[in-house]
Amino acid sequence: MYTATTPLEQNHPGLQSLQNLIAGDLQEVNRLVEKRLHSEIALINQLAFYVINSGGKRIRPILLLLSAGAFSYKGRHHIALAAIIEFIHTATLLHDDVVDASKTRRGQESANMVWGNEASVLVGDFLYSRAFQMMVDIGDMEVMGILAHATNTIAEGEVLQLLNQHNADTHENQYLEVIHCKTAKLFEAASQLGAVLCQRNTQEKQALAAYGMHLGTAFQLIDDVLDYTGNPEAIGKNVGDDLAEGKPTLPLIYALHHGTPPQQQLIRRAVEQGGREHIAAIIETIASTGAITYTENLAQGEAAKAAAMLKILPASPYRDALYALAEFSVTRQF
Repeated sequence: MYTATTPLEQNHPGLQSLQNLIAGDLQEVNRLVEKRLHSEIALINQLAFYVINSGGKRIRPILLLLSAGAFSYKGRHHIALAAIIEFIHTATLLHDDVVDASKTRRGQESANMVWGNEASVLVGDFLYSRAFQMMVDIGDMEVMGILAHATNTIAEGEVLQLLNQHNADTHENQYLEVIHCKTAKLFEAASQLGAVLCQRNTQEKQALAAYGMHLGTAFQLIDDVLDYTGNPEAIGKNVGDDLAEGKPTLPLIYALHHGTPPQQQLIRRAVEQGGREHIAAIIETIASTGAITYTENLAQGEAAKAAAMLKILPASPYRDALYALAEFSVTRQF
């Protein structure tokens, strides 16, 4: 049984109303996900349900439901599109964990550790193809174009991240390009599709797309912060996982450019070699250089830009919920 766990309200009481606002739609999304996940091949069922039921915030499908609600959408396609967004996101997680050789995901063993890399990649492919089957059922070329472009951009982001891995000379702009492609693009698509479903004008579609892009960027930047400051039980992974994989995220990039020569040498070696051997000293370096504050400030700027895009929407509980998500993106602890 698929049960979308959306624990947003646990650490942010103001989002409880968001949960109530779209509770009925989320239940329908849950039922559709369960139905369309089904395959006659047992391994697909086991692995796909394992990943989708492993928890998570469900921000992307929630975004789509809220943006459709903000324009008073009366049809049924928003349910299918929310499920499609969830399938695409889950496919990227399966592939990510194989590429990164991850051992955990959301506080439990990753699918590749349980079933192996081959099965994880192939079930990820199944989820991608099932998502595109569902897009065809909707039969809207604009919708298909947005989702196809988003999926392609995410793949490009994965390759860019791979090229940056273990590269201590990665610059801030290069890193931001990675997160715009890899993370924020699906946020952008989810937000924009609500306006597309309601056949809104170009300005409104662009505003919702920009909201999603800025929100997704803020969200990833705070993930970068939590990788060095978060509670492992709350964030579902070990502190310093990105460093262990040789990923030069923004706190590391900033500290590398603002630390003392010995600190720079320490971080450079850690990025190039990976691992957590000097994690305590690196966390201290990140804190002492102001890298966490710098990253948080950048995230807050992105969240503010996202909120500014919502002025084009008519007043409604859905618009209020979108504002709340922008705030949540930079105040969350998980």
